[in-house]
Amino acid sequence: MRGLPDIEFITANNCRVLSRLGVLTFLVCLLSHSYPEDVMAVTRPATQTPYVIKNKRYYPIPSAHGYEAQGKASWYGPNFHGRRTSNGEIYDMHGMTAAHKTLPMNTVVMVKNLDNGRKTVVRINDRGPFVRGRIIDLSYTAAKKIGLVNHGTANVQVVALAEKRKKDGLDSDLVYADLETGEFYVQIGAFAQKINALKLQERFTEAGHTTVIQKYFGPDSILYRVQVYAGKNIHLAERAEKALLESGYVGAFIIAR
Repeated sequence: MRGLPDIEFITANNCRVLSRLGVLTFLVCLLSHSYPEDVMAVTRPATQTPYVIKNKRYYPIPSAHGYEAQGKASWYGPNFHGRRTSNGEIYDMHGMTAAHKTLPMNTVVMVKNLDNGRKTVVRINDRGPFVRGRIIDLSYTAAKKIGLVNHGTANVQVVALAEKRKKDGLDSDLVYADLETGEFYVQIGAFAQKINALKLQERFTEAGHTTVIQKYFGPDSILYRVQVYAGKNIHLAERAEKALLESGYVGAFIIAR
């Protein structure tokens, strides 16, 4: 699990030809009428208060923008059903919710079971799991949807799709970011060397795709993440992701802005 360090975007335009023409032609047709409005747009909910569990202090991050992590998922059910969650709701094991140690409350995330490829979408309304190596605790129903219940745990990928945001700058009047529509990208690579990221970016911009490089400042190194625009609808993004995976871009996944 990791927080969100400083991020810088590098965009590229204008071009000519490219390899892997099949998947790129597919993406041209798929995205021909979709254009990003503002790749730098970020919504920031109020910062969550730090807390201590078992003598360890946790610092909730101020924004879920760009969040992605891989690790173990687990689930919790009957023993907690009907109890209060960390944000004051009543826990419903049949709802589509989850617990996370640091993501802002009400963040909407996609959880993909890396062991079987199944996905689901949940909303964060609780804190946990406080077990080493685990990054998210799913409700019973959410766990069932991705085949997690019988095994108890699974290797998953967690990607933030949307987060609660202010309306007209008022904390008391909050609305949820639309999950179905927005600005979606598919990450197709991450490189320690900027030149390699630029080469991959050039392949896609030459085919007419809006492609960005997200400069990620980690604790020990810098990564250059290459992301191709995938439209204003998550279903279009999922089709683009599938096409890229089938074309050999192993590990391609959707990012929402």
